[in-house]
Amino acid sequence: MDQQKSQEQGPAQVAAEAFVSLRLPSHLTLERLIAIVAARRRRRIEIEATTILNGTSVCGLWLSTDTREIILHAVTDSALHRQQFILHELGHMILRHDELGISSDYAASLFPNLDGEMVSRALARSSFVDDLEAAAETLADLLAGAIRDSSMEPRSFEQVFG
Repeated sequence: MDQQKSQEQGPAQVAAEAFVSLRLPSHLTLERLIAIVAARRRRRIEIEATTILNGTSVCGLWLSTDTREIILHAVTDSALHRQQFILHELGHMILRHDELGISSDYAASLFPNLDGEMVSRALARSSFVDDLEAAAETLADLLAGAIRDSSMEPRSFEQVFG
């Protein structure tokens, strides 16, 4: 989604349009959604829990490279919290928030041991915080609803045999 369009619309409208554009299947799981987003991004998605984020205000972090998307999330015992952390980061991917950011040269100077482009994408999230975060969280909520609704829908076997 381009930056100008995002600024003209509110976060809820941006998220709703992105959700509709996904054309999700009626039976959706988190794993299936991850596969859909990976195909759209043309990169594999790796997800890892890390204690580094525990105790901070950041529950999840998305890093993007030329070959993979990496989602790091805080360690939690709650499957629901884990799913929401992941959905939020997938929301950023779907909304293409990696296309907004600071210069990779500047990012490389801040973290010389890491790829500057990857760091700039991660850091950009704190520059545009309010609308981008609200859109990603709203999209995460829509995705969670789709997963929840499809798990409540009776399957064909249940419809036929009760």
